[in-house]
Amino acid sequence: MAVAPAAAPAAAQPSRDAPRACGPHPALSRSVHHLVAHDRIAGAAVLVTGAGPDAPCARWTATDGTAELRTGRPMNTTDRLRVGSVTKTFTATVVLQLAAERRLSLDAPVERYLPGLIRGGAYDGRRITVRQLLQHTSGLPDYLDAPEWQHIERLRYRHFEPRRLIARALRLPRPEHAWHYATTNYLVAGLIVREVTGHSPEAEISRRIIAPLGLRDTYWPGDETRVRGPHSHSYFTADDGRRVDGTAWNTTFGGVGGALVSTPADLTRFARALLTGRLLPAPQRAEMRRTVAADPDRLWPGARYGLGLISSPLSCGGSWWGHAGTVPGGHRALVATGPDGRAVAVALNEVPATLQAEQDFLDVVDQALCESPSAERTPA
Repeated sequence: MAVAPAAAPAAAQPSRDAPRACGPHPALSRSVHHLVAHDRIAGAAVLVTGAGPDAPCARWTATDGTAELRTGRPMNTTDRLRVGSVTKTFTATVVLQLAAERRLSLDAPVERYLPGLIRGGAYDGRRITVRQLLQHTSGLPDYLDAPEWQHIERLRYRHFEPRRLIARALRLPRPEHAWHYATTNYLVAGLIVREVTGHSPEAEISRRIIAPLGLRDTYWPGDETRVRGPHSHSYFTADDGRRVDGTAWNTTFGGVGGALVSTPADLTRFARALLTGRLLPAPQRAEMRRTVAADPDRLWPGARYGLGLISSPLSCGGSWWGHAGTVPGGHRALVATGPDGRAVAVALNEVPATLQAEQDFLDVVDQALCESPSAERTPA
């Protein structure tokens, strides 16, 4: 287990803009260690960045466990990982940018942009709006709830097309609750982006977000099953109970709802840019933060959902804003910003297997955003 201060710049005199080193953060360290020692997560890494140049600490990290079990390489905060549904926030941001440009309307029906895509049975694209897609209030089921996905490791090397996945979802029963988390919604939103712009949603997200923010470790893997560059391996439990390396995976099944590869540093840079106005005008940021209560069985108690953003209460008051993501191969990611502007990204290389382990994962986020940022500051 390690909590690492930011490295001092190699200069004769400290720069006024140089990052301020931080002392240990024991509560965060204990929470991260608990995930590995008690919940049996293979490896966990946390990166926290301060609220700005006047923050007592610029950035600090906490890591524990192993990035690759075969070699014993320790977990770190610079490795790439699959971030799963954190991708949804990128997609929602581009949809809201297009709304700000008046190229689409959040309250227009899906049918306006994708005639005939959602028709028949219990579903009608004339009665579902773009806003409802982003908010998971469309009433559409999740294609990942289809029976064949109960043994998802059998599908790990297959290519999937968004329209076929959407068509599969439309053959499923209508969800019971008004709010129903479904990646189907974001595949439909991605098709709307393509229709409105004439470009793939992946290309638009790269052009509008990834490139301008300099997110050099964030990319779309497409059909490539490996993760490029330094990365943590990921692990899952197979049907026979064995722990299996799930790093190699074709994530086209997630598309613009879950396929991105990134790093904790890129995720915190994105979250800060989004919530400070660099990516969206104020009216669209306000729309993004208009929330409805989420189903605790599909997120967790207290969570609320906006347009591609989760809000969750903090023990120290207020709430964090961000998103979590899971991929079946074993990576679990979360990025969030707190009320003071502090940002945190958490990377696990094994998905919590119990409700308590999932709560322990959320406790790490709470500690990262609530623990004093200047705990035992290191002398300059």
